[in-house]
Amino acid sequence: MAKYLVIVESPAKVKTIQKFLGKNYQVTASNGHVRDLPKSQLGIDVEHDYEPKYITIRGKGDILANLRKEVKKAEKIYLATDPDREGEAISWHLYYALNLQDKQVYRISFNEITKNAVKASLKQARSIDMDLVNAQQVRRILDRMVGYRISPVLWAKVKRGLSAGRVQSVALRLICDRENEINAFIPEEYWTLEAFLDVEGEKKPLSAKFYGTAKEKMNITSEAEADRIVAEIKAAEFKVTDVKKSERVKKAPQPFITSTLQQEASKRLNFSTQKTMRLAQQLYEGVDIKGTGTVGLITYLRTDSVRISDEADAVAREYIAAHYGEQYVSKHVAEKKNSNKIQDAHEAIRPSDITRTPAAVKDSLSRDQFRLYQLIWNRFAASRMSEARYEAVSVKIGAGKYCFTVAASKLIFEGFRCVYVDEEETKGGAEPVLKSLDENTKLAFRECEKKQHFTQPPAHFTEASLVKTLEELGIGRPSTYAPTITTILARRYVVKENKNLYVTELGEAVNSIMCEAFPSIVDDHFTANMESLLDKVEEGSVPWKTVVRNFYPDLNEAVVKAEKELEKVQIADEVTDVICEECGRNMVIKYGPHGKFLACPGFPDCRNTKPYFEKIGVPCPECGKEIVLKKTKKGRKYYGCENNPECEFMSWAKPSTVTCSRCGSYMVEKGSKLVCADPTCGHVEENTKK
Repeated sequence: MAKYLVIVESPAKVKTIQKFLGKNYQVTASNGHVRDLPKSQLGIDVEHDYEPKYITIRGKGDILANLRKEVKKAEKIYLATDPDREGEAISWHLYYALNLQDKQVYRISFNEITKNAVKASLKQARSIDMDLVNAQQVRRILDRMVGYRISPVLWAKVKRGLSAGRVQSVALRLICDRENEINAFIPEEYWTLEAFLDVEGEKKPLSAKFYGTAKEKMNITSEAEADRIVAEIKAAEFKVTDVKKSERVKKAPQPFITSTLQQEASKRLNFSTQKTMRLAQQLYEGVDIKGTGTVGLITYLRTDSVRISDEADAVAREYIAAHYGEQYVSKHVAEKKNSNKIQDAHEAIRPSDITRTPAAVKDSLSRDQFRLYQLIWNRFAASRMSEARYEAVSVKIGAGKYCFTVAASKLIFEGFRCVYVDEEETKGGAEPVLKSLDENTKLAFRECEKKQHFTQPPAHFTEASLVKTLEELGIGRPSTYAPTITTILARRYVVKENKNLYVTELGEAVNSIMCEAFPSIVDDHFTANMESLLDKVEEGSVPWKTVVRNFYPDLNEAVVKAEKELEKVQIADEVTDVICEECGRNMVIKYGPHGKFLACPGFPDCRNTKPYFEKIGVPCPECGKEIVLKKTKKGRKYYGCENNPECEFMSWAKPSTVTCSRCGSYMVEKGSKLVCADPTCGHVEENTKK
């Protein structure tokens, strides 16, 4: 009979850890949380100093009964839940749910599921860290207060089934603000010039970019200005005025933390944040490797520290020296300076054993598991390697009073780039250095190419860029990024098309109410400050109830005020002139999960429904029929012709009845301006109707 009981969170870890510990240990799983706040009520006694009311989670009764049986047989109990706040809280809940007060109970944690790490954790067993527990407890309580007090306001003022969240509402506001920036953006015209010059002794012409005058940079804002400059330089003598040669270094990247892993997996592998975390969890918990058994391939996946253990660092350097050469081993590792937004609880995400290469385990992994493991392995190996070195040259070329520049570089030592290259870079580097160029080199003008451009609006958020922004603002923590994005997509506040996130009509309505009634909840500075307070609770410098006492009264006051003063979003059935084909009644506008639609008022006798297209009072520029507001299948708004599919006109921006005075094309509304829809024109006028 096993003397010692080890309780982990996930059943996937049981087999792996049991193999490491032997027959004196019984390893079993709690299947995550066993106690939580009740779903049917707030679950926090605001009248008695905000005491939480925990209950056993429905469906966990049998698991707890089995765990209690195992507890009775054991001399010692080791709580081995995940090494973070949430894992510490689960251990604390198990302690009380299993009545372990009279037992020998120890808390152990490990950053990787390997034999050495698991056995070492038993030697470093400790008591439950109540500061960590309280930090998780106050996060859970704050999230519950926001969700359970504000969501009913949304149900009453918009429609049932909506939700608010302490982090998700800020994320939605960021997306809405970006959408507003894009919609109001006015593109500005500019031109670039590229001169092609014959170089003495060279077969290929030299390409030089227009800079400005010898003293300052110039922006060319019109074709007439570009033509004037071209005419002047055609008659000018081109001469090399300055050549600077230097060596440039590019430092190795830091190993992954949760946010950077999510960003890179999105950009390189096209994984959603949710998929990345699911696959990383599988790699952490253990994969059956042929000839070895079940092995945890990576360290813990929820972290915002780039720290690496001395042991792992030494092994990595030995591996790099043996397989790539001593010159590839980094002489130093630049440590990332921690700010008050960073928790340094764990190591960075790395392979648990760098000698277990992606190629060695490829046959034991699914395609997506392999791709993610390869990304993590390459990034960690690169972080321990020397920087890449480039030979760079910068040339200034005079042409009368104007100046052109040439910049080129050549990779002279690849360093970390032999395993990890930035997405934007190409393996070969930039253009090769022209060694023959000096101030005596003779140049002859061949031709000049002018190109028209327009400034671009800010890019729509992707999952990757939203995670990056949330991290930079200090909003949320590694465990919250993926569920936050998943929630706003599931609620249809936001839709994803070709990686980009677009706010829906429903998302706009919810954000509008949140900004009006609960400005502090959607304020990024307020939310970031709250995260900083949670860190102080974890450090033991702030009592957790102090945070709640300062938060709840203001929230309650805002909720009461919103219930009284906030106007209900009008969802009364609006009668239209569209006739129901089945019964002859005038159809009405209804609101569903995906927005407005037409329905017969004779329901349930008549169940006829049709898509609803809102007319905007603008004739189609192509066929003259009405322009209507439509939505893509995923809910993104656009403007199209009511005569579709016969007429294929569509526009993401709202068309206007005004035509462009310069080219005659139709114009679109951009905030207080009207902009020509023809991208080669770019004419802008005041929107007098606004």
